[in-house]
Amino acid sequence: MQRPSEAVVDLWIRLNCAQRRLRANIEADLKKAGLPSLDWYSVLLHLKRVECGRLSPREIEEGLLFEQYNLSRLLDRMEKEGLVRRIPYPGDKRRQLIEITDKGRGLQKRMWLIYGAAIDRFLGARLDEGQVEQLSTLLSRL
Repeated sequence: MQRPSEAVVDLWIRLNCAQRRLRANIEADLKKAGLPSLDWYSVLLHLKRVECGRLSPREIEEGLLFEQYNLSRLLDRMEKEGLVRRIPYPGDKRRQLIEITDKGRGLQKRMWLIYGAAIDRFLGARLDEGQVEQLSTLLSRL
């Protein structure tokens, strides 16, 4: 079994730390603005991006890499807030689709104002365009 080099281990640690710091900073900005977490935003954006605005829970789970039990509770809370609604799956009464509501679309737009600004402040402002392109290219190889 081949072991990773020290440089690869250091890269792994830096990637994880950077992701956690960036996410924590963005989450803090959302909280300060009285908005829900990035998980809510991710679900709303994922639904908004499909033409019909609806997906099965399984499609959301696979598209966002959420665990089923976490997604189920999240969707319950989002439905209670009127951001999504469950609708019957055509031709299969045992299944359902999750559909974004107008209220959900509005929240996603409001969240993006804070989220986009935070991405720029915590990431974009620290790298020039060349560095952004270089890092993006390198990460795409992973």
